[in-house]
Amino acid sequence: SINPPASVHTYGKRKGQMPMAAKKDRPVDWKNLTEQEKMKYEIAGELGLLDQVMREGWKSLSSKETGRIGGLMTKKRRQEQKK
Repeated sequence: SINPPASVHTYGKRKGQMPMAAKKDRPVDWKNLTEQEKMKYEIAGELGLLDQVMREGWKSLSSKETGRIGGLMTKKRRQEQKK
């Protein structure tokens, strides 16, 4: 499960959300994340990237880091489907 750090940042882009500058200081609403978003944060935590994401946002990650998160998300989803 995800343990929210003291300092929080926003999560991914969604239709109808505030512009980047306005949403930067909005905290993550941990109770209203989708299962996919929860998995994304969980994997970021497992890789030791959650603190960076919370401080600087998802855009601060390299393409290698985001690719690793996406790959692990896909792997987990496939494992869940096999069950």
